[in-house]
Amino acid sequence: MSRNTRCLYNCNFDTFLNTDKNTIFGVLCDNYHGEVLTTSREAWIAEIELLQDVLRPWEKTQGHIIFEYDIPRLGKRIDVVLLLRGIVFCLEFKVGQSKVLENDIDQVLDYALDLKNFHKYSEDQLIVPILIATKYSTTTTLIQASVYDDRVVNPLVTGENGLQGLIQDVLQQFPEEAPLNDDWIISPYAPTPTIIEAAKTLYESHSVEDIVRHEAEDVTTDQTIAYVLDVIRKSKENGEKSICFVTGVPGAGKTLVGLDVAVKQTYQDSDTPIEDEGAVYLSGNGPLVAVLTEALARDDYEKNKGKGKKKTDSMREVGKFIQVIHRYRDNMLHKIKNPVENGKLEIDPEKAVKLEAAGYGEVEHVAIFDEAQRSWTHKRLANYLKRGGTYGNKLKVPNFPVSEAAFLIWSLDQREDWATIVCLVGGGQEIHTGEAGIHEWIKALNEIYTHWKVYISPKLTEPEYSEGQVNELLKDNQNVIYADSLHLGVSLRSFRAEKLSAFVHALLAIDQSAADIFAEIRDRYPIVLTRDMEKAKAWLREKVRGTERTGVLITKESARYKPLGIHVLPSGDQDAVHWFLEDKIDTRSSNYLEDAATEIQVQGLELDYTCLLWDADMRYDNGKWRFYSFNGKTEWKEILDNSENNHDRIKYMLNAYRVLLTRARTGMVICVPEGNDRKTASGFPEDSTRLPEYYDGTYEYLKSMGIKEL
Repeated sequence: MSRNTRCLYNCNFDTFLNTDKNTIFGVLCDNYHGEVLTTSREAWIAEIELLQDVLRPWEKTQGHIIFEYDIPRLGKRIDVVLLLRGIVFCLEFKVGQSKVLENDIDQVLDYALDLKNFHKYSEDQLIVPILIATKYSTTTTLIQASVYDDRVVNPLVTGENGLQGLIQDVLQQFPEEAPLNDDWIISPYAPTPTIIEAAKTLYESHSVEDIVRHEAEDVTTDQTIAYVLDVIRKSKENGEKSICFVTGVPGAGKTLVGLDVAVKQTYQDSDTPIEDEGAVYLSGNGPLVAVLTEALARDDYEKNKGKGKKKTDSMREVGKFIQVIHRYRDNMLHKIKNPVENGKLEIDPEKAVKLEAAGYGEVEHVAIFDEAQRSWTHKRLANYLKRGGTYGNKLKVPNFPVSEAAFLIWSLDQREDWATIVCLVGGGQEIHTGEAGIHEWIKALNEIYTHWKVYISPKLTEPEYSEGQVNELLKDNQNVIYADSLHLGVSLRSFRAEKLSAFVHALLAIDQSAADIFAEIRDRYPIVLTRDMEKAKAWLREKVRGTERTGVLITKESARYKPLGIHVLPSGDQDAVHWFLEDKIDTRSSNYLEDAATEIQVQGLELDYTCLLWDADMRYDNGKWRFYSFNGKTEWKEILDNSENNHDRIKYMLNAYRVLLTRARTGMVICVPEGNDRKTASGFPEDSTRLPEYYDGTYEYLKSMGIKEL
């Protein structure tokens, strides 16, 4: 047996079959980090005894056995992997169990799919997932490859008495498999975690090294994190104030970078937070914060069952680390002189305590603002505070003088030692009226905070950021440092289509390159088109496997979806939590395909497969997009680009489709309804709000990209 950190035990069949079971058990225990539960000990002994009997016919083959093989993306280990005659067998044991549960089948299938998609030396091999409920009395008789043509066999099920015969049947059906790479066990592993999976690993181990390792040279997540941490280090050493702007294509890992920087800065390789060195991850995206907080708290609570820890304790711990930006902002508002005089923000000494290092600032040195482009304009924030906030404080601040970006910089500037702000910026991602884009951050740095060092990604100068005005805005700022490391150019969300974001950009820009880009990705990332919502749902149900998630997406401007049997997910954060986190047997789950989520609820999160229901709010007509708003009763009214408000609204509507088109990790179906062409007895349209001409142009445009029709 060779020692390997990817597993607890591995060796060839000959050695395994001729080694005392207690010796093998001892190695498993020695290599396990932490206290081995009694149930795990009993399971290992049962598995060793069973497999030493089952594998006897192949004693002299080149077979290899691996116990507890690590799957970092899932944060779990495969019970046993058998490498035999070019086939990868994934074995999941349920010792003492006499029933087969759907969740258990999903579990072993997830392991197989993870190896197929992210384990380099498994990508071309036949992978056979087998669930062994040891007291189960039946064995699968039909062995067939998946309909997806990806060389993953449909999950097989057996009891302890049927396992040997099942392996023999598989070998007989697939006799001529290519040999496995000798280095299979240490194969390069290139996972692309969902943000929920990544956050769980971060919170548990203070590191995402295993799950973000990517073999492709152009994936720069680690490089970006290292650069930001170096800026933080220099700021501390030199007693400086600094700000970093990190850009990235949709799904490139901006949120993951922010979470990782927050954890690494707060813990600095320790098991406990370093005093007065902390960082906080802040987001204005309520659903994202709610979903991440709930997912982490559930995970932490499950891991600490029996230790007297309540779920509310877990929620409280997570809440220190991940917060809604409005809470941070409102806490600082309580420290200012109110009302504001002479257009200047000042601390009221009677409302705040001045600390030696922090001054009147918050206790964290580092604040990470996710989706910084969504910070509010001066007008929106001033109006909000004039009437009293709605986030629990009800604090009225008349005549508030600055934008949200300027106020957040002011908040960190109150520290008297040093501070770093990290702004995570998505291009073309502003989706609310009153979101300022990146312009207000730069304006504040140019006009007020001229002592701050500014580190920016060169991509910040491109059109989707501040409409291409960043160079002009920064030309006289002497503190600007450009760094390629601050751009994340490869989508991690869509592991099969790193060019997906480029295709979506070209599609929405009506750029003639869109069809050519799609031709490059369509074999690896399926996108299909339909006019029938039931066909779209059937496609999703056919595609999704294991615990993969699927869901219907729709813009908040959409209005005529009820005739298609679709409801819109209520706007409460808890509704988003249920939609993203409940399993497929819960009607509140996204997988039920009944409630459609909007761009507000899914920004920053992702699903495996999606259906985008494209309504009449944005229509392709004679080479351009036209935008419409429904009056809630009888008609759509066109929004013309003839005022600043309308210009912004059109931008937000276009960005809504950009967000929804980039939520799927694995593939999507786009449904553009046919509309209603029926007439009443008197010759008038039966439904004048869903005329076919509202949809036909969009459908034909998407079809012209080469997107396959269902």
